[in-house]
Formats: sequence, C-alpha cells, structure tokens
Amino acid sequence: MTGPSFFDEGALVAVLTTQPLDRLLDYKAPEGGCHLGAFVEVPLGPRKVLGVVWGAGEGGYDLAKVRAVNRVLDAAPMREEMREFLTRAAEYTLTPMPAMLRLATRSPGLGDPPSMRKIYRLGRGEPDRQTDARRRVVATLSEFGGLAFTLKEIAEMAGVSTSVIKGLVSQGVVREEESPRDLRYPRLDPGQSQYTLTDEQTKASSALRAGIASGRYGTTLLKGVTGSGKTEVYLEAVAACLAQDRQALVLLPEIALTAEFLARVEDRFGARPAEWHSGVTMTERRRCWKMVGEGGAQLVVGARSALFLPYRDLGLIVVDEEHDTSYKQEDGVLYNARDMAVLRASMASAQVVLASATPSLESWANAEAGKYTRLELTARFGDAVLPKMGAIDMREEVLPGNRWISDTLAGEVRARIAAGEQSLLFLNRRGYAPVTICRACGHQIGCDHCDARMVEHRFLKRLVCHQCGETKPIPSVCPSCKAEDRLAPVGPGVERLGEETTALFPEARVAVLSSDLFGSARALKAQIVAIAAGEADIIIGTQLVAKGHNFPLLTLVGVIDADLGLQGSDLRAAERTFQLMRQVAGRAGRAEKPGLALLQSYQPEHPVIKAILSGEEEAFWRAEAAERKAVGVPPYGRMAGIVLSSPDVQAVFDLGTDMARRDGPLRDIGAQVFGPAPAPIARIRGRHRVRLLVKADKGVPLQKALAAWVGQFRIKGDMRLAIDIDPQSFF
Repeated sequence: MTGPSFFDEGALVAVLTTQPLDRLLDYKAPEGGCHLGAFVEVPLGPRKVLGVVWGAGEGGYDLAKVRAVNRVLDAAPMREEMREFLTRAAEYTLTPMPAMLRLATRSPGLGDPPSMRKIYRLGRGEPDRQTDARRRVVATLSEFGGLAFTLKEIAEMAGVSTSVIKGLVSQGVVREEESPRDLRYPRLDPGQSQYTLTDEQTKASSALRAGIASGRYGTTLLKGVTGSGKTEVYLEAVAACLAQDRQALVLLPEIALTAEFLARVEDRFGARPAEWHSGVTMTERRRCWKMVGEGGAQLVVGARSALFLPYRDLGLIVVDEEHDTSYKQEDGVLYNARDMAVLRASMASAQVVLASATPSLESWANAEAGKYTRLELTARFGDAVLPKMGAIDMREEVLPGNRWISDTLAGEVRARIAAGEQSLLFLNRRGYAPVTICRACGHQIGCDHCDARMVEHRFLKRLVCHQCGETKPIPSVCPSCKAEDRLAPVGPGVERLGEETTALFPEARVAVLSSDLFGSARALKAQIVAIAAGEADIIIGTQLVAKGHNFPLLTLVGVIDADLGLQGSDLRAAERTFQLMRQVAGRAGRAEKPGLALLQSYQPEHPVIKAILSGEEEAFWRAEAAERKAVGVPPYGRMAGIVLSSPDVQAVFDLGTDMARRDGPLRDIGAQVFGPAPAPIARIRGRHRVRLLVKADKGVPLQKALAAWVGQFRIKGDMRLAIDIDPQSFF
C-alpha cells in the first residue's frame, strides 16, 4: 500500500500494528500530522499498541467512528526500503506481517521521550566496610571496564538492592552521572590501520573495496582456510563502507565471539561499534536501535536479529562463519539470516560478504553458478601453517568400556603438556552422559513432556531435557522397576570427558567449554580469554570452540567421536560433519608452532572422513553437489517443512492425513508431499508433533502454492501449524 509521504492532521492512515491481526487498521492522523513510516502509538480496544504508518487509509465507512493516532513516537520513520524488506521477507517465509514488525521493533522504551537519566559507573577508592553485596557491585562494574549502567541494571546483574549501590555512591566507590538517554556512538576512523596485509589479502580486499565503491548490490563468498586472515580482509571492506558514510553490519554466529571481535574492531578503527545481541542490556538495545535509525551508529556487530534494525543507509553486511546453523531461526519467525542478508542488501544497494573456511553448499553452488563472486585465501597469515591431519582407527585401539580417549591420542596430549602447549579434546555432546539406563530392567530415563532421553549434567547434579529445558534431580532409584543403585550413565558428554581427562592427566589444568556450564555470556567470554592467555593445558569443548576462537598455544586437536555427525538421515549430515571437523581442526597451530589434528573414528574409510583428511575440499563439494542434484534437493530443488503440533495426538494425525490427501495446489506445480509422519522427536513440552515434507523443483512458485494449500484448512483450538521454508534441520 502506498500513499503520500506526509499525512495532514485528520487524514486517514493505514497502520500495521504488532498485534496478531490479518489486516491494516485505519486511524486519523494526529495533531501536527505524521510521515509515512512513522512509528506510532494507536488505541486498539482498551489498549495502546505500537504500529507503523504503512500508507493511506481505505475509508468507505463512517469516518466519525475512526479513532485518532494517540501520538507519534520519537524515532526516525521506517524507510521505504525497510518496509519493502519486511514485506518481501514475510512473503518468502510465509510469516504474518505483524510478526515481522515485532522483529523490527524489539527495542525497549521506543515510546519514551528523549530525556536525561542517571547512570552509574565504577569510581575510585574502597568502601569503608566490605560486604559480599558491595564486592559483587564492584566486581560487576569492573567486569565491564568502565561502561555505565542504570541503577536497576546494576542491581539485577549484581543481585543486590539499589540501596547497596547508593551507599557506594555516597562514598565515591560508584560514580553517579547525568547522561542523555540515547548517545551517539563514537566515530570510527576508517583510515586508522596497523595491519600489513599479505599479497593475497590485498588482492581480496581490493576486490571487496571495488564492490563497495560501485554503490550497487553484490554478494561475495570469501573462502579462506582457518587462520588466513579473513577478518582483516572484510574489515577493509567495512573501512571502505564507513569512508562513504554508509553503515555496516557484521553478523557473528556466537555471542562468545563478540569480545575478541570487538577488541579487533577497536584496534582497527579506534573506537567500539554498536552491539546487538541477547548479552547486551536493555538500555544499550534501545540506544543501538535509535542510533542506527538516526545514523548515530556506523557499524553494528550483532546476532541474526540485527538484520531487522532500522538502518539509515546500509552499505555492507558481513556474515561471518556463514555456514553456521545458528543463523537459522528455529522458532517464532522461521528465517535464515544468511539468506535474509542477501535479500536486505539487494534492496539497499549494499554489498554482502559471506565469510567461511567451509562454506555452505548453497553458497558454494551460487558461487559456482556465477551468482556470487568468489574470493579465496589459501595460506595462513604470518608464520602459521595448516595443521597436519590424521585418523586414529578405533578398531585397533584397546579401550575399557568407560574410556573414550585412545592411548595414541593420550600420548600426543602428554607430549604437548611437556612442551608447555595446549590440547583441545572435542566432543559435540553437552552434559555428562546422553543416556541414563537402569541395568536391572533396561529403562532409559526420559523427559515427562517430550519424547527425548534426559541428559545427565553432573555439574548441575540434575538430568536435563535438551528439547524443553525440563530438569529433575538425578534419581537413585529406577522410576520403572524401583531397583536401587542400578542406574548408570551411558556414553560420554563433555563433562564425563573432562572427568576422564583429569584422571588421565592429573597434573594438567583442564578447562571445559560448553554453553550450559556458564551462567552468563560474560562468564563464558572470560573463560575464553583466560584459555587464550595460557591458563589451561587441556580444553574440553563442544562445537562452541569451533567458532572462530584463536588460542595461540593450541597445537593439538583430538576429535573424540568423528563419526557422531554421520549418523541419522539428515540430508546435510555429511556437509555438517565435514564443516565441523575442518573448523575444529583449524583451531590447531594458528601461531608459529605447527599443529596436529587427530580424528578418532570407527570408520576411517568413510568418504567424508577421507575428504577431511585429504584436504580435497573442492572434490568433496562437487561429489556432495552431484548427489543433491541427482535427487533434486537443496540447493538444486526446493523444500518446505510443515510441523503440526497439539496436545491431542489423534487430532494432529487427522489434520496431517487430511492435508496430505488434499494437496491439489501443490500437485499443480509438480510438488510432492511426504508424510504425515511423527517428527523425530515426536513430543516436545507435552505437544505431539507431526511433520509433512514438501519437495519441489527449483524454479516453481512454492510459497504461493503452499499458501493456497494451507488456506484450505482451519487451524482450531490448541492446534498449531508452522511452515519452514528451506528447513535446515528435520527434528
């Protein structure tokens, strides 16, 4: 819907609200009028809700009954490019527009007027009397290195009352200041750089700078071996973007990566950029959202949802580790941030850089087809060389049933300890043990609300469901046969591996890196910094450690179960195993010391394991691409997942069967419907789940057909239907 760019007082305007409605609502423009795209507060029944002026109202009814917009919020109007992006993203993902608008307005206090506020930061001196509460306040403020917070934020983070903080203010230990609510971010200097790029890096950065200079849309796949300096190359593209006075966005797959990356940005540009992820405070989220819209933030470093910030003039989007599965939003609005980044850039005449050592097959295929430019970095930066790769054939190792570290790998670890170097033992399983079984009756302890086994977390002294988060104490009696002391953990998780490592190497300092062992992102970042500084001899880690961390002393990587990802029927199993193993191996030997990566495998002759060891990456991608093309699956075909869920198992199967039977709109485009079938995890949080899978040719109008198909059915009561375009997982 279009209309004039400004609406006079009393003119009829159409408003898109964040409420779950299937239409725009008409209101009268408020006193003083309003712009197209204005963020407004409107009455809806007895409530006041957030909305955006989307165009001119339609009218055709009694105008005397039309209510007026309450007020226009103090925020830059949503630009036409952003409104079009939300519309196109909604059409692609088959998401209702109000849900898309909620993604674009996830900022607290949007309706608050500009004002001054009291902020607090660490002062000088010591309190007259030390207490645990006072120590926590000082420690909390020290941890953030001089950043300022509101009274409420400090109280919540430190777990103290506000009176404790005010007492420290009176003694000068904490400083109280008046500050504007939303400050512009410090200017970044694109001309400041201490890096000397290699010839290969210079060539790649020149190509990226040329793309920025063109002022047109383009996507580049920046493929470089781990440690090749991809970050330095794309920061040159950021510099070129900032020099044009356009904004840049760098997406990272993991919050734990931001601390190291922000330090590199500050080193490169002389100031810290804006941050947008779940680890920042509400105050900073509001500031970031406002300043992005006003042009007061040049560079944003964030998680996938940073794509939906209201950029004034977006010139560059970098998707670092573009292959990472965490870029796919798996609940609420189902979207892939990598694909949405390309869509957003195409509408903003911006450049996209997809950076990875092991790109997704989708990006590889787009580069092969000429849709994306491909730049390659083949050598590690400086004196670092790629690690040697080898397999340990576990069929030839003699190990007791409760051990997972082979004698061969243990010998290599001992050699690293003696040399003062670090080793990483990788196992992509959180917790202590994936299954707890009764040796008397064979019962496996499952979740009460999901069809999933509960995972023992000995660190927490609880069993945890990794689907719904339900926890329960570790029982001493079998819930099925009531036998005492017969419950046993089966299989290893990182906690159990840590226990084994401590027993094998009692003299070593062991650090376990797993997201669920840390109470906050800050604590996790602190541990990563400590490891990089050499405060651990052996690191035990899940896939968290595969994501871009640089540990200079790390020279050995041991993968405990290289076969783990090859199990199951996921069409991306081989691709993901290949990516994960190569990424983990790449952690070794990133400084001047050579590295070694050893994969423990019971099937070292498997094509994926052989491809990892040989380093013949292009051969692997071509073979994988040929297999996918032969059966017409992504990226050489289209797929959509339909998940039906309800507390009533019969109702969910009845609807699934009815949908499969009435598939006319899909048959019209030559698509096939598979199912209904129970989802691999058939019950989560008490809701039974049934899946249907739609498979279609590459060029067909799948979304239109899906909308027509689903539109035949009324979803009533507790039934829920979710459509996942381009599903990344099949759980």
